[in-house]
Amino acid sequence: MPAISVPALLHALPDPVLLADGDGYVTDANPAARELLGAGVPGLHLRAVFRQPEVSAALDRVARDGGVAEADLLFSGESTDTRWRVTLYCPAGGGWVVSLRDVSEIVAAEAQRRDFVANVSHELRSPLTVLAGFIETLQGTAGADPDTRAEFLDIMAQEAARMTGLVADLLSLSRVENAQRIRPRDPVSPDAVVRATVAALRPQAEAAGVRVDLDLPADLPEVPGDHDQLVQVFCNLLENALKYGARGGRVEISGTQLAQVAGIDGPAVRIRVQDWGEGVDPVYIPRLTERFFRVDKARSRESGGTGLGLAIVKHIVARHRGRLVIRSQPGQGACFDVLLPLAPQG
Repeated sequence: MPAISVPALLHALPDPVLLADGDGYVTDANPAARELLGAGVPGLHLRAVFRQPEVSAALDRVARDGGVAEADLLFSGESTDTRWRVTLYCPAGGGWVVSLRDVSEIVAAEAQRRDFVANVSHELRSPLTVLAGFIETLQGTAGADPDTRAEFLDIMAQEAARMTGLVADLLSLSRVENAQRIRPRDPVSPDAVVRATVAALRPQAEAAGVRVDLDLPADLPEVPGDHDQLVQVFCNLLENALKYGARGGRVEISGTQLAQVAGIDGPAVRIRVQDWGEGVDPVYIPRLTERFFRVDKARSRESGGTGLGLAIVKHIVARHRGRLVIRSQPGQGACFDVLLPLAPQG
């Protein structure tokens, strides 16, 4: 069997790769490199190809000391930026081999992890600071006053409940993410799930002065799903409507079977949770399912929100290979559509 030539091997690589002579001029580039850097990249000097200081510094180090060096490269596109890891190699015989690897997702995941840790730390630090302050006060002379003690203990109980809710939501989000690739297939009745959710939250609705209307057809079909997770979806959505849509005085939950839905193969069931409260500016809608995002942070904390409810909903619906569609306008309330396929998705 004949040996594979260097040009053939180079052009078979999926990542962008350049070859350059001892002076640094590009002699060959595989298709991925030409697509990323331009068809005219052969003949250019490496410094002209990579005009960013970090790459230039790495070129200087390798030219001086030999061996291998890495540098990060940022490409700014019309709609998004991509980050690449550039590996520069200058073998002893002369010439250069330059490869690039797209690390945009890795960088984004690391940034998301840092933000997540920072947000969790912040959310826990606030109630812990309150608890520590009240404990210190109660250990002093104020602890002898029954009225002060009762007031402080009530606030401490609220802060402890807030931390308990946050930890419960974090554990729930973790479980959903761990099971993301396991597609639920047990038959579940959306009608039964919604009715059970409304019954469980009826005291909360009565306390908020909100009427919950149901419009669910008797022939609403079952969907393949995880019963407990779907209960959590509609519990979170109804709680959200009761907290932020209470001013409208009414929440409506309706169900419909749809023959076709964009992004879903075949028919689906749509469960809609609609309120007529304050609503939100559409500019915020893409961020509503982000972890810890709140349009009104102070109000959310006062109502006991953890900032994770809609993130959990999004992940559960995604696990069911469904879609979550949100619409809202200021002063016109908010509408949350949960679209669930009738048949298991591929």
